[in-house]
Formats: sequence, structure tokens, C-alpha cells
Amino acid sequence: MALFTTDNAAPPRQGPRIRRFGWILLAVAIIGTVLFSMAHSPYVIEQPGPVFDTLGNVQTDAGKSVPLIDITGAPTYPTAGNLDMLTVNVVGNRQESPSWLDVAGALIDPSKAVLPLDSVYPAGETVQQSNQQSAVDMQNSQRDAVAAALTQLGYTLPVVLTVGGLSEGSPSAGILKTGDVVVSINGETPQSVVGMRAIIAKTGAGKPVTVVYSRAGEVKTVDITPQLSNDPTPVPIIGIFPAISYTFPFDVKIQLENVGGPSAGQMLALGIIDKLTTGELNGGKKVAGTGTIDIDGNVGRIGGIRQKLYGARDAGATWFLAPFGNCNEVTGHVPSGIHVLAVKTLKDSLVALTAISKGGSTSGLLACPAK
Repeated sequence: MALFTTDNAAPPRQGPRIRRFGWILLAVAIIGTVLFSMAHSPYVIEQPGPVFDTLGNVQTDAGKSVPLIDITGAPTYPTAGNLDMLTVNVVGNRQESPSWLDVAGALIDPSKAVLPLDSVYPAGETVQQSNQQSAVDMQNSQRDAVAAALTQLGYTLPVVLTVGGLSEGSPSAGILKTGDVVVSINGETPQSVVGMRAIIAKTGAGKPVTVVYSRAGEVKTVDITPQLSNDPTPVPIIGIFPAISYTFPFDVKIQLENVGGPSAGQMLALGIIDKLTTGELNGGKKVAGTGTIDIDGNVGRIGGIRQKLYGARDAGATWFLAPFGNCNEVTGHVPSGIHVLAVKTLKDSLVALTAISKGGSTSGLLACPAK
């Protein structure tokens, strides 16, 4: 039997099969990209939050309009313009972080910042614990703002620092309790939360500090060994949420709900001073700012300042008071239409406001480098 073939036979047609395979690959790539973009990332996003005028009113959770700063028992005077305090919203947490698509959008938006999840919610710390610390920081910030303002105005204030709570795994666990009064640390009496942290920092982590405290009228002395915090920049801590209380000569009530953290201190202090003194600190202009404050009037650095700059601009502010310690983040990142002055103390802020109110030159004042 013979098998006959021809050398001129045409090869089978493969074009349709190749095209079909190509479309399948494209579809798989698109679906994979979509699924990846929707997957949760290990990041959170910081963006500008609500802006509050410390000279104006705020809405309570019950829908009532009340003064943000309400002073009774002392003469107050009319104000004008704005002294705005800024906030930052954090999008995401350990339970639900932003998608990769959200992260990609934030990376090209100068008003937003993408941060590692662990830098905002340290490992081992729950969202509830983070919120608790933030609420305590705001309460302390409000009291420190009142104390700084009244000290600036010449009042002398007695100070009491107590234990407001203990962090998980705290070096003070089993030693200190909520409500204990901190009398001294290494022989020094802390006058503020910042002051307490500075005393502990002198010793550092791993070496005990001597804490004298009072509980139910009984004074005790113990040694507590600080450990490093879980913050992006670790600092020695003894693991307490400190609460500061002062004896004020009259009532200053700050009504600000659902806002946490210590960064409103400077602007709250300025708002209080403006209400307690004649004239207008800002000359009726729209001024915004941020920064922690202590009883001595020192203005400290804060987080999220770039987002706060955009929040201030969007709220219509033309001037911004920034902590000098944040200048490295401010330089090169100032939105158009807003002028930034750097401050180290409450006195610096008052000098800056005097220049702003008079419309004079600010060239001689402290400022962040242009580049």
C-alpha cells in the first residue's frame, strides 16, 4: 500500500486561535489589575479635615450652635476675622485599610499623604486604644491652652498631673493606677505633659526613674523603668496617659466634640487671649495655624502639617502660623495664596499677629526657609 502526499499542502489557519488567546490574556490582565486595585493596602491616607474657628461657634452632636470658646466669670471683648484651628482625617485602620486604587490617587494629590499603617496604628495597639489616647491628648491640650493663655496674661496657676490611664503592656502596670497624682519624677515636678516627657527622656529607656505619687492621700515612692514607645520616632515612656489639671480663676469652656489630638493648643490659646483682651489680635483677618502648647507657651511640632496647610487655604485663610519644628515639612510645600510664619512660642505668635493686624512688613519675623 502506498501513501501519497503533496509538498504544496497549505498549513492550518491559526490566526483566529492566536487572536482569541490574546483577548483572553488581556481580559485576565484587566481583571487582575481591577482586583489588585481593590485589594486592601498596608497604608492609611491623611487628608485635610474640618476647620474650626476658635473665635466662632460650633455645632454640638445635638445640633445646637455654641461658642467654641465660652468664658464666664471674666470680662470678654468683641473679636473679628478668624483664628482657625486645623484637623486631619485619617482614612483607614487595621480593620479596613484603603485600597491600592485609593493609595494611587492619594500619591498624586499634594493635599494628601500616604503613611504606613504601623506608623499611625502601632502593632499591638487597637483602634479603640488609639482613640482613647487621642481623646486624652485633646483634653490635655485644651487645659494647657487655657493655662498658657492665662499665664501669658499674668495669672499664676497651681498644677496637678494625674494618671489618666495606662497603655497596654505599660511599665507602670501594677504600680500606678488611674487617678494617682504624680508628685515628682527624679526629683522634678512636671508642670505639663511635655515637661513630664522631657524629664523621662533625660534618663532614657532601660534605666529606672524614681516616681513619687499620691494615692488617697498617701504618698509613695517607686522606681519605674521606661521603655521605648511604638511611635515612628520612639521616645522613652512609662506607659501612662497623663492628665493635667489646673486651678483657674474663672471658667473657660472649650466645646469641641469628636476631635482628638494635641495639635489645637496654640490656636485655642490665641482664641482665649483674643476674647480676654481689647482689640482684635488678627486685625479682622483670616489666620490659621497649628501646634501644641504647654503652660510656658512653647509651641511644639505636630503631624500632618502639609494637609493642614491645604485645609487652611481651602477655608480661605491667607496667613498660617506654623511651629518652627515643622519647617522641614513646610518648606517647598506651601499652597499658593497662603503666607506662612514660623513660631516657637506663644509670644512669637502674638508678635506675628500684631504685624498681620497692622498690615505691616513681616520680613523680619521668623519664617521657614523658602527652599
